Amino acid sequence: MPLLSLPIGQISHIPIIAGPTASGKSALAIKVCTELSGELVSMDSMQIYRGMNIGTAKPTVDEQKMIRHHLIDIANPDEKYSVARYLNDAYRVIEELLSKEKLPVFCGGTGQYAKSLMDGIEYSPITVIPEIRREITELYDKDHGISAYEELKRVDPESAEKIHPNNAKRIIRALEVYRQSNRTLSSYRESSLQKGPKYPFKIFVVNLPRDLLYQRIDQRVDQMIAKGLEDEVKKIWENQSLAGETSVQAIGYKEFVDYFEGIRTYNETIEIIKQRTRNYAKRQITWFRSMKETIWIDPDEDSVIIDSITLDYA
Repeated sequence: MPLLSLPIGQISHIPIIAGPTASGKSALAIKVCTELSGELVSMDSMQIYRGMNIGTAKPTVDEQKMIRHHLIDIANPDEKYSVARYLNDAYRVIEELLSKEKLPVFCGGTGQYAKSLMDGIEYSPITVIPEIRREITELYDKDHGISAYEELKRVDPESAEKIHPNNAKRIIRALEVYRQSNRTLSSYRESSLQKGPKYPFKIFVVNLPRDLLYQRIDQRVDQMIAKGLEDEVKKIWENQSLAGETSVQAIGYKEFVDYFEGIRTYNETIEIIKQRTRNYAKRQITWFRSMKETIWIDPDEDSVIIDSITLDYA
C-alpha cells in the first residue's frame, strides 16, 4: 500500500522527532511529513513567539509552503506561555489533524514539552488570585527565597525535592497552587501519570557525534549572524516592556541585549552565543537520555520512523 494512502486509523502512534539544536531534526520531520501525508507540529518553546525568527531557527517561508507547520508564531514576546498552555494547544492541533486524516508529526528540542506529551502530565488548572501571588512573591523576596522554600518543603516535600532552591518561578507556582487549592502540585502530576498519555506517542531522538554537532552549532550561529540576528534582537530590545520576559532570555537574544548595554564586545557576544548553544545542546542530550523508550537515530534515518509507524500496525 502506498504510504500516502495509508488511512490515519492504521497509524500505530504519533511520532515525536526530538534532539539537540542543529542536529537536523527539522529536515528529518519534513521528510516524514512528506512520506506520510503529515503536518509538522512545533515542539519548540521559542518558535511560538512572533518576530523571533532568525535566532530560533524558525522554518523558512519555503519550508512552511512545503509542509504546513503548527504552533509557531502564536504568541507575542511579552506573553506568558506555559507548558500547560502548550499541551492544550498541542492536543487541539492533534484532534484537528486526525479529523482531517492527517498525521501529526511533532518536532523540536524542548524536553519538557516532549516529556509532558509522552507521560500525559497534566498541570494544575488553578488560576491564582493576584493577592495570593503577591503574598507569596513578597515571602520569596524578603530573604531571597529561603522562607518560601522552607514552606514548600513543609507543605509539598515531593515538589521541593525536584525544584532547585534558587528556582523562584517554580517555587512560587507550587506555593500558589497549594495555598489556593489546598492540594499539592505533585498530586496533580501523580494523578495524571496514573492516567497515562492522551495519545500513543513514540519518541525518536536524532543522534550526532558530539564534535560534529558542535561544528554544526558554530556554523548555524554564523549563519544567523549573517541573516541579521543583531537587527532582529534590537527590534525586540527597543520594546522596553519586554525587559525580563522569558522570550528575551533565549540564547542569542540575551547575549545581544548584553552587547547593546555595553556588557561585552561584539566578538565576545558571538563566541558566548556559540558556547551557550553548545552547553544547551549538551543539556538537551542529557534530558532525552533520561527519558524512557527513546529511540536514537541518525538524521537521515527517516525510514526508521516511517517503518515504525506503519509496520507496528501491520
